[in-house]
Formats: sequence, C-alpha cells, structure tokens
Amino acid sequence: MPDGRPSPRRTTDQAWLITGPLALLATLCSVVLALVAEPPPGNLAIAAVLFVAMAAAAIQALQIVIRRQALEVIVTEIPLVLAFYFLPPLTVVLIAALAALIGQLRRRLSPPKVWFNVAKAAAAASLAGLVLQALPPAVGVGPRTWIVLFVAVSTNTLVALAAVSGVISLLQGWQAGLEVVRTATAPLLTSMINVVVGLIVLIAIQSTWWSVLLIAVLAVAVILVYRSYAQFLRQHRTLGNMYELARAMTDSGQEGTLADVLLGRIRALMQAEYATLWLPAQGRHPEVLLTARVDGPGLLDFSKLPAALREQAVAQRHAVALGVQLGGDREQLALLRDAGVKDAIVVPLRSGQAVIGTLEVVNRLSDVGHFTPGDTPVFETVAAHAAVALENSRLVDRLRHDAYHDALTKLPNRRRITGALDEAVKIRAPGEVVAVLLFDVDGLRQVNESLGHAAGDKVLVEVAERLRACAPSSALVGRAGGDEFLVTLRLENAEAALELAAQLREQIRDEMVFDALTLDVDTAVGVAVHPDHGSDAASLLQRVDLAATAAKSVPGSVQLFNPALESRSLRRLGLAGDLRRALDEGALEVYFQPKVTLRDRRLVGVECLARWEHPTHGTVSPEDFVAVAEHTGQLGRLTEVVLREGLRRSRDWSHTGQPLAVAVNLAARTLTDQHFPDRVGELLTEYGVPPQRLTLELRESGVLDGTDRPIPTLRRLRDLGVRLSVDDFGTGDSSLAHLRRLPVHEVKVDRSFVQGMATDPGDLAIVNAVVTLSQQFGLAVVAEGVESELTLELLQDIGCEIGQGFLFSRPLPYERLEAWFGAQVDPETISPGESPRLRVVP
Repeated sequence: MPDGRPSPRRTTDQAWLITGPLALLATLCSVVLALVAEPPPGNLAIAAVLFVAMAAAAIQALQIVIRRQALEVIVTEIPLVLAFYFLPPLTVVLIAALAALIGQLRRRLSPPKVWFNVAKAAAAASLAGLVLQALPPAVGVGPRTWIVLFVAVSTNTLVALAAVSGVISLLQGWQAGLEVVRTATAPLLTSMINVVVGLIVLIAIQSTWWSVLLIAVLAVAVILVYRSYAQFLRQHRTLGNMYELARAMTDSGQEGTLADVLLGRIRALMQAEYATLWLPAQGRHPEVLLTARVDGPGLLDFSKLPAALREQAVAQRHAVALGVQLGGDREQLALLRDAGVKDAIVVPLRSGQAVIGTLEVVNRLSDVGHFTPGDTPVFETVAAHAAVALENSRLVDRLRHDAYHDALTKLPNRRRITGALDEAVKIRAPGEVVAVLLFDVDGLRQVNESLGHAAGDKVLVEVAERLRACAPSSALVGRAGGDEFLVTLRLENAEAALELAAQLREQIRDEMVFDALTLDVDTAVGVAVHPDHGSDAASLLQRVDLAATAAKSVPGSVQLFNPALESRSLRRLGLAGDLRRALDEGALEVYFQPKVTLRDRRLVGVECLARWEHPTHGTVSPEDFVAVAEHTGQLGRLTEVVLREGLRRSRDWSHTGQPLAVAVNLAARTLTDQHFPDRVGELLTEYGVPPQRLTLELRESGVLDGTDRPIPTLRRLRDLGVRLSVDDFGTGDSSLAHLRRLPVHEVKVDRSFVQGMATDPGDLAIVNAVVTLSQQFGLAVVAEGVESELTLELLQDIGCEIGQGFLFSRPLPYERLEAWFGAQVDPETISPGESPRLRVVP
C-alpha cells in the first residue's frame, strides 16, 4: 500500500478465491492427462507403497511461521520422483491429492485450509504431469531421465509455492506474500536436495530392490540426526533470542520503554499471538495491563486471558500452562475455550518472596502450532529476567521521582520547578505571562523552637495540602525549600498574578490545630512574571525571592517584583565587606533625637540612632546596613558600638549635673544571645551610668512573636535595672493584653498612627486606646512622629506623656545636639534632680 499502513486481515473463508482456481486448474490438467498420458492405475503395489510414503511425508511437515500463517515445507519430493518414474501421471495426481487430504485431516486443520492444500497438491501434481508429458520420455536412469524428473518435480514445487504466496497475500496483504517469496530460498534448496536424493534412491532401486532395506536404514538415521540437529538449532536460537531480549531490556529500562520492548520481544520469542504484562497497583504506580499483538502497532490495554487464570498463577506462585499439549483440568480448559483461546502460559513475576505481576503469552501462531511443555521453562527464564528489569526500572523511576520531589510534602522540588519553568518560558504563547508565586510561611522557626520540628513538619504538610487544593488545576505547586512554596502557571498579565496570589493567601490562611494548641498560618507572597521580570527560570526564581523578602517586611503583604528590589539587594550584598571595615575604622556615627514630655516640655532623654555615610554610595539607610549586619554576623558589634557611644555621651553630659537617659534599638536576634545581658552590665559598669538611665527598645515583632523565646533575656535585662520598651507598637498582630506577660516598662506608638491622628479618626482612636490601656497596665507611653502643634495638642488631650519627632528636633550628631541644647533649653529650669525644660517649641 502506498502509505505503508498494514493491509487489513481477511478471514480464512476467503481462501476459496485461491482454492477455486486451483481446483479448476487441477481438473483441467487431469482431463488433459487422461487424454494424452498413459491410463491409470499402473502398478498397484508400487502405487500403494508410494501413497504410504507420500502420506507419511505430508504428516511430518516442517513449518515456517509467517505472521499468523504457517508456511509448510512437506518432504514429498522423494516419493514424487519415484511416482513420476514408475506410475502414470493421473495416478500420481490422485496419490498426491489423497496424501495431502490425509495429512491435513491428521493435523486437524480448518476446512478452508484442508481444501486449499488438497487443491494445491492436485494442481501442482497435474501441472507437473503435463510438463512431464511435454518432455522426452524417461528411458533408464541416465542423465536425461534426471533432467526430466527434476523439471517435473520442480514444477510441482513452484506451483505449490505460488499458491501459498497467493493465499497469504490475499489474507494478510501483499507485504506478507512478498515475505513468503523472500523466505522461499531455503525451501527451494531443500526441494532440490530432495529431488537429488529421490534420483539416488531411484538409481539404487533400479540396480537392486534389496537396496530398499539400506535406504530404509539410512532414512531412519537421517530422521534421527535431523531431529537432534533441529532441536540443537531451536535451543541455539532460543538462547540467542533470550540474550537479545535481556540486552534490549537493559537498554530500554534506562530509556523508559521497557514494556514496549519486553512484550514485543517476548511475543516474537514465544511465537505467540498475544503477550501481556500485568502489574498491580503499588504505591504511586497505578495498575498496568498492556498487551502486544502480532501485526498490532503499539500496545493494547486488554488481555485475552481470563482474569481467574492470572489470579490462580499469582496465588499458586508458579506457572499455569494450559493447552492441547500442555494439559490442564476441565474447568481451566473451559475458561480458555470461552475466551476464544487455544493455549496459554501464565508466569508470575517474583521479586524475592513477593509476586509483583505476571507475564502471559496466548495462542501459538498458526492453527497447527501449540505451546509445548518445553516452552514453559523457557518462558519462566524470560520472566525471571523481566522481573529483575522491571524492579530496576521502578527503582530508577523512584530515584528519578525522589530527585525531583520533596520527601516531606511530595511536591515537586526546586529542581523540578526550574525545569518546568524553563519549558514554560520556551512555549509561552503571545498575550500571556508565566507567573511565579513564592509563598513564605511566617513563624515556622518559632514553631520548630517551641513545639519541635515534628510540629513544623506538620505545618509545612498542611500548607502544601491547602495550596494544592486551592491552586488552579493548570498550576504546578512545589516546595522551594525550608518554609517556601512555589506556584507557577500561565496567566493573562501581572495583575492577574497578583490577584491570584492574594486569593491563594487568603484561602490557605486559616487556623491550624495541633492537639490543644491552635496556630494561625500566614504567608508573605512574592510575585514575578515572564517576560517582564526575567527570561529564564533562574532569573525568575531569584527575583521572586527578592519580592517575597520585601513582602515579609509588611505582614500580610503580596509584593510584585520591581527593579528597585534587585538594586537594593545587590547594594546590600556589596555593603557586607564595607560594613566590616567601617566598624573596624569607627566610620559609623551615632545621632541623637530628643525625647520630651508633652505636658511641660521637659527633656527626658535621647534615642541613639546609628548613621553611615558610605564613601561611594553616600548615606546608607539604617534598614539596609542593619539587615547586612544580621546576615553577616556583625549585629553584635554594631549594637555594641551604639551602646558605647550612647553611654559615653550620657555620662559626659552635665547640663543638669547628672547623666541624660539614652535609648538604644535592639534587633530581635540580639535577644537570642545569652551573653548579651552580661555584656550590657559590663558596659554600664565601665561608663558608670545607672541602669535606669538606659532604655533598650525592641520592635513589636521581635518580642511578641507568639513564643516565650525572648522572655528569659528580657527578664535578665530587667533584673539589671535596664528599662525595656516595645517599639513601633500597633504595626503587628499582637494586642496590649500580650504585654502583661512581658517585663517591659514602656510602649512606643508607631509614627504611622501618630501622624494620622489629625486627619483620620481611626488613627486617633487607636492611639487613644493604646495610651489608656498602657496607663492602666502601668506602662509609660511614647508617641513617635510628633510633627505638628495640632498633633501635640491631641496627644496632650488623651494623656500621652512623652513624644519625639521633628516638632522638637530631627536626629542630630553630638556636636549639633550640644548647640540644640544651648538654643532650646531654658537655663532657669536647670536645677539638680530635675529635667531641663525647653524654652520654645520651634
């Protein structure tokens, strides 16, 4: 066919399209022979002997299987040579037809095949008889007789071959018929050898009839040798095929095509119509049922074998072989007949003591072929190799899966997501973006430290399940590592990505219960999209990390990447070495911002603030270099520099005859240093400053993190006599009630609420509530960000005690602070034991 597709198979009933013309040819040739040739029957004794010989030869046929059909090589040439020499041609036709009929009935072929073979034998013999009549008559046993008989018998062989090729072309397609012709070299050579042997037998018989005895002995010996040699060839071919099968299984196991190669090779090795692999569901692997069928492209998902026989093989843990030559009980054979199967072998696949599946072969090819008892051990050997190959394949698959998936949550890991992102970027369609969402779980470290890593693992597993359940079906959800989860998918634009990120964050944000403890799960989310924020997976993952880090600075935030985040991150990275040198060389400067009582405007202290003027980058914000100090292990040195400068200036100021109170900011990580309280005590002693003149300010998120981790350090600092203050109160999720269990003395209201008091009733209400409740708890209240007279009056009305802000003074270096003192402090209010009063409020 021009398109190369396999020809459609036809039923054997259509063989009459070839059988009919053959029968007609045999009839016509026989009529001609009856008219022109010697009349039958000739010597009846010789005819009887040759009939027996030809029938025996027809029964013992050699088979060459071509797809579903068997090409039979029948050794009839030897008796045919003798028949054409001793008998009339019409008698030879009759003997050949009757011998073919007996042979076909003996092998229990279907009627269409029986009549085809009979018609073929009659047509071939009758046409050979006509050829014999057309040639010079055979006289004696000389060379001319050899040639005449050789041509006649060869005509018989060629007609038979043409008939077989024609019927197979009809039933299987012209490619199958052409294959018969291509494989006809060996049968034709065998036919020629048989003719030669027949001529030798003829010469021997013509010399003396006693030679029949020697010929009979020689025939028996040849048959025995042939059987031994044929068995040796079959064993050699089987071993070669098994070696090729084992090598193919090894190669295909690495390529992931093991089932295709395994079933195709097994079906060919066992000359079966069907070969089936069955593997039950195991772990994440679903049930496998695949079948290779002769002439069928690809694999099919069904089995011709009844399931009960497969279950029996698994239960008994040994092969189940059923068929004409294999035996089997009546019930099993009945199951085969009901399924339209003539014979089958089922072998369990074993891995150690466990049965991991079965291999099955069904229906030996051709109607005359059957599985034999010798096929069972061969198939069991194949199954043993297959079991090892399948286990190795699953092991490789499991290792590959583990390499690309997180062991705890079973989600794809960063490597798998990186590969998927690269593919998504390559095949992105116009008008869409590839979005990457990074969810950073808040507070996981506190859970691990307070409840143990088992509880932290439960939190991660629960977050993974919630993300997987809430994310769109088109999204790939994975774990990037630690407390970070990634979601990637295609969307219309960056705005859609932000909207989805916010929705997912709200959907996974819910209470999580562990025994009697309830936790709130929250995440900070970073968003990056291709092509806006990166052209490959590496750049997208890097930038979504930056966005998520920025989102963590604002609780509950969803942050879209912008170039400023990257430049800031690169700047921080470059500042690490410069900060170390700045600390070594004393290049950092401490500024001071006054703290003033709001009722009578008395100066009660200053807040110490570190400042850094970089020789290249200019002024570096405290947020940047404090973050660098935290990540490079220099936070302790930075804190000590500010402490030393603040305590030294407090000791040296003598405006009121006593040191001025100072406040120093602490990072949350400082509270994890168990040696920090001792160091504070040493510095207070070194500079001779009373502990109550030192206030340590901590951000709300640092002391109210949901755990008791900072409490021991806070208590040790309180026992030193140091005052403790909660800075930026109101920006977190805690309440004033949480402060009751902490040893703090002061609350600082965040500037964002103070600055909005004059215009936002909500901010005014918040500040009022903080002031009122703090005073009830015995805590001092400091308002940050006082920048207008109206704000000052409102704070005075609600009873706030202390304030700081630009209304009084910006943060100033020590020299300018001295000038500010001279300009703002009323000399008449300076008296021992009292704080100085400001002269005016600018």
